Amino acid sequence: MSITKKIYLAAPLFSEAEQEFNKKLETALKEIGFTVFVPQEDSNDTEAAREDMDSSNIFQLNVEAIDACDIVVAVLDGGTDVDSGTAWEIGYAYAKNKTVIGIKTDFRTLGPEGLVNLMIGESANELETSVKALLKKMEKYS
Repeated sequence: MSITKKIYLAAPLFSEAEQEFNKKLETALKEIGFTVFVPQEDSNDTEAAREDMDSSNIFQLNVEAIDACDIVVAVLDGGTDVDSGTAWEIGYAYAKNKTVIGIKTDFRTLGPEGLVNLMIGESANELETSVKALLKKMEKYS
């Protein structure tokens, strides 16, 4: 009997484009057998929810979800640097000895330093540059 692994999807979630990409990624990960915690849906981390809900509650829900997950999949798109919330989630997951898998489909780099900041790159167990490659890589974690 196999146990379904839990993914925490760390990603920017503030624009419609980011939210749509996160939903696409969530659907694809579920289709290959994972359960996925998506903060924009599962902790109600939206502008409206922030007005109604204490931010510390949203923070606590997300921390608990990282604690309970097996793998953090982190979307590293957004230009040359990673979203600050996503960077925090990666660091926290790393400190908790969670598997961290990054996906950066944005081809812009930091220049000589590489595709991502070295602290992000060294925190990740894997780094992929397309959804297709990420899903292929996830086979070894299912």
